[in-house]
Amino acid sequence: MPDFDLVILGAGPAGTAAAMQARRLGLTAALVDKAEFPRPKLCGGLVTGRCAAHLAEIFGIGITPDLFETRRNFEFHLHDQLLGTLEDVPPLHLTMRWDFDHRLLQEALAAGAADYTGHRVETHDLAAGRLTLASGETLAYRLLIAADGVQSPTAKALFGQPFSQNTIGFALEIEGPSQAPTEATPIRIDFAAANWGYGWSFPKKQSTTIGLGGLHARNPQMKAHLAAYLAKLGTGQTAKVKGHFLPFGAPKPIPGKGNVLLVGDAAGLVDPITGEGIGHAIHSGALAARAAKIALDQGDTGRALPLYTTATKPIRRAIAQARMLRPLIFSKPLQPFFARTFAGSTTLKRDYMHLLSGDMEYPALLRRTALRLPRAAFRYLSAAASGN
Repeated sequence: MPDFDLVILGAGPAGTAAAMQARRLGLTAALVDKAEFPRPKLCGGLVTGRCAAHLAEIFGIGITPDLFETRRNFEFHLHDQLLGTLEDVPPLHLTMRWDFDHRLLQEALAAGAADYTGHRVETHDLAAGRLTLASGETLAYRLLIAADGVQSPTAKALFGQPFSQNTIGFALEIEGPSQAPTEATPIRIDFAAANWGYGWSFPKKQSTTIGLGGLHARNPQMKAHLAAYLAKLGTGQTAKVKGHFLPFGAPKPIPGKGNVLLVGDAAGLVDPITGEGIGHAIHSGALAARAAKIALDQGDTGRALPLYTTATKPIRRAIAQARMLRPLIFSKPLQPFFARTFAGSTTLKRDYMHLLSGDMEYPALLRRTALRLPRAAFRYLSAAASGN
């Protein structure tokens, strides 16, 4: 029976980052995923400056044209209103997850992670620390890192359900015709294209990734919202539609149980305003491996979870701060105020871009926003944040 320090379920960005960091620290690690790579993945493929920094630190991967397309221009819309454009902002990068995830997996395997991709888990004995694959092979582990996505079977086994129906988001996305973009072609963001959500149009060389996402409970007509959005953009009506849940702004306060650590989407680490998920996935995967190393060196696997919980506290705090701002953008009573303020302020638009790039964090943005809020709007924002 193969025996590992870590078995990592899921070979996406979170799982491969955990494997990469584990191997760098001298731990044995196995990557298990039912999919064979490369494989399709629903995601806009936006790599922020914060994410790029994690890629460089953990994988040694830079922003190169074989994998990324850089964009410096943005358009912002709310319903039928143009809220403004920005040019020469901090760079953001677009990628195709088919290629991106495959590259991260190759890096992790080259670092010495054992490859169990293309293998489905047949049975999993969490108490014994072993799982059996559909092939019949059994793997034993000291610690398990679950990077198995928003519908994480591991989280379901630990907590009874992988996420709350009240807080989960949902996205629909297509790959539309390419606009033959250049670096000057803008990325488009449409606030409120779905209820308590937004739409996006990411122009890439091979296609234009178009989608929208919002709180699932508030969007029973998500397909109709997507149809209206595609009609507004005038493209993509015949493309295949893909759908996926999104853990918008609902991180698990304790991201695991016992000797099991949840990372990335499985831990609910997605920003509810910017949609940042890849960067948090990579960061949390590495943090989980570092916590595992300390715990194993101390001979106490039970230490890993509290260490990891503490290490991820800044991520969860940032997501909580984003939840405080979310009603300002998405609640209908405050949308007119948001539209006037955002459209009339180049500073706020640039603050939003610096947030994406990692040059600004939510406390600074909250302070700047509070200075512009009338007292009545501030009271509404506080009440809405506590109720959502």
